[in-house]
Amino acid sequence: MRILRNLSVSVVGLTTAAFALPGMALSADIIEPPVYEAPEVVPTPIGGWYLRGDIGMSNQQLHGGLSNALFSTTDALQFLDSGTFSSAPTFRAGIGYQFNPWLRADATVEYRGKANFTALDRYSCPGPVAGCADADPTTFDGSNEYTANKREWVIMGNAYVDLGNWRGITPYVGAGLGASQNTISSFQDINTPNGGVAYGNSASEWNLAWALHAGLGFQVNDRLTLDLGYSYLHLGDARSGDMITYTGVNTINNPMIFEDLTSHDFKFGLRYALH
Repeated sequence: MRILRNLSVSVVGLTTAAFALPGMALSADIIEPPVYEAPEVVPTPIGGWYLRGDIGMSNQQLHGGLSNALFSTTDALQFLDSGTFSSAPTFRAGIGYQFNPWLRADATVEYRGKANFTALDRYSCPGPVAGCADADPTTFDGSNEYTANKREWVIMGNAYVDLGNWRGITPYVGAGLGASQNTISSFQDINTPNGGVAYGNSASEWNLAWALHAGLGFQVNDRLTLDLGYSYLHLGDARSGDMITYTGVNTINNPMIFEDLTSHDFKFGLRYALH
């Protein structure tokens, strides 16, 4: 009987262990692995307001040349230097809006610093008049050395097309339309052969202005973009004050007119998104 009792206890123990082991194994199998939460992905906003600022240098031309009422009194007028400008700094600021990944627009105000102007002509007179050495139309009777300063304020609305993003670099093209206040100051006309001097007071006038743009945007982060740009700018005309000789002659309605001013500008700037 003791043997049967011991055998029963052993069988019960083995049976219990047999049922317990799968449970233990099952419990080990269902241990869940740790859950790692994926970082929240915040999409970069596409539209929104931005601020911009640029500095650059101008490369200006005088396509239409100089004109003056007294030019018609000469028999022959020849420009040896039709007029050149020195480079000048430009400073531009504005606010814009990015409508979608490829279209944006902005409004800008630009100050264009002082550029020095020089030109040189020579002339012959149709007869014995003041300032002419003789009446021989085959010889030149005098020359004029022109110097002046020019500066502008330009207000413009611009639209741009962004041509895709290539590893953070976005080429773009654009156009602008606005107005330019062109100012001529310190105008001087020196006639060395005949000992003549004339000058024009400072004068300003507003003109229709337009521009064509191209450049590259370098995206630093979701807010900041570096902008390397080029602009072709048409500024209209400009004029000095009335030309006055050192004796006080020719004071009424006789300015020196600068016709058809243009500029090739190169700029470096920043665009900062406000989203």
